[in-house]
Amino acid sequence: MADINSGTSRVTTITQGEFAVSDTAGDQISTILGSCVATCLWDDEARVGGMNHILVAQTNVGGILSDFAGVNAMELLINGLVRRGADRTRLKAKVFGGSRMVAGLSDIGGKNGAFALEFLKREGIDCLGHSLGGTSARHIKFFPAEGRVMQKLVAATETVETPVRKEPERNGVELF
Repeated sequence: MADINSGTSRVTTITQGEFAVSDTAGDQISTILGSCVATCLWDDEARVGGMNHILVAQTNVGGILSDFAGVNAMELLINGLVRRGADRTRLKAKVFGGSRMVAGLSDIGGKNGAFALEFLKREGIDCLGHSLGGTSARHIKFFPAEGRVMQKLVAATETVETPVRKEPERNGVELF
């Protein structure tokens, strides 16, 4: 967790399993998402916000589906905001990510996105917007004191096919 100190504004980058919280105007929290999901939460009145980066929200343990990892990530972020003066009842959210990065594999991104939206609904936190799914990665920049988010889609790179090397035609004579 990064608890950005008050003072001069700065950029904090988070990766899988991390979160950051700030109440300083101009601060920015940044991450890059594929199938992962980031939830941006903020309290307009307290002017404090934060973002998490959830790698896998739900896991299958012994044949039982558990959303412990996702719930833990959300509660850590919420508790970090409350410690900085946010009121849980005033929190607003925006959710990003959940892409299907590799065709043919399970849709973990879709499951991550569904988890985040369901968690917010269950907890009574208004989700003002989301950008989920698709096949592109996303670069997210969140301005926590304002609740403003910028998203840049990162198009998948095209697969470059290597031409198959044709064997030269042979005339039946072999030289040593």
